[in-house]
Amino acid sequence: MTRHELGKAKNKDLVTSVAAMKRAAVMARKAAVQTDTAIVMVQDKRIVRVTAATLRQQGKA
Repeated sequence: MTRHELGKAKNKDLVTSVAAMKRAAVMARKAAVQTDTAIVMVQDKRIVRVTAATLRQQGKA
């Protein structure tokens, strides 16, 4: 769904789901850095493994 479509959604949980997913992603990155483990995510329609060291370099944790 696009942001425009989400804005028109009748279900309030669906509207707030994007913000919840972003919070969860931040928390996953922090946990990966703290435990020195990698995370797996989709980037450019490809599954990518991102190490804790890479996350530290990116400053996203």
